[in-house]
Amino acid sequence: MKRRRTKQTTSLEERVLRQAEQIRLRADSMPPGQEREELLKTARDADMGARIEAWLRSPGLQPPK
Repeated sequence: MKRRRTKQTTSLEERVLRQAEQIRLRADSMPPGQEREELLKTARDADMGARIEAWLRSPGLQPPK
């Protein structure tokens, strides 16, 4: 069985930030409650993932010695 490979046209950071924005829009349309809070937590996690990815790509990051 062959793996399907796709070439990404946007960076991981952009895709994760777009996903976080879409999740926040869904959460904003919901009434207060546990499900909304879980969506907001997921959006915060996505933001953190984007920040970590940007940090890893930064030129200041040095490999371990």
